[in-house]
Amino acid sequence: MTEGVIFDTLRQALWIAVMISAPLLAVALIAGVTVGLFQALTSVQEMTLTFVPKVGAMLVVFWVSMSFMTSTLISFFTDRIIPLIAGS
Repeated sequence: MTEGVIFDTLRQALWIAVMISAPLLAVALIAGVTVGLFQALTSVQEMTLTFVPKVGAMLVVFWVSMSFMTSTLISFFTDRIIPLIAGS
């Protein structure tokens, strides 16, 4: 196994990590900005108001995108990692 194979596998793994985490992070950002804007406009400074909607939205998006995440990881492992372990 050469350095090029290692670097290419690491690059691909990092890209998959970005793809998998992007929906959750985008929803957390949108929910946080929306709740922050609501708090600034209404002068309501409740700590649970920022936490509960963000976690709820992230759980919904996680549940919806679970199949995408699982299939992406499975294809990465079967196409890239397992052949490297097997030595082919």
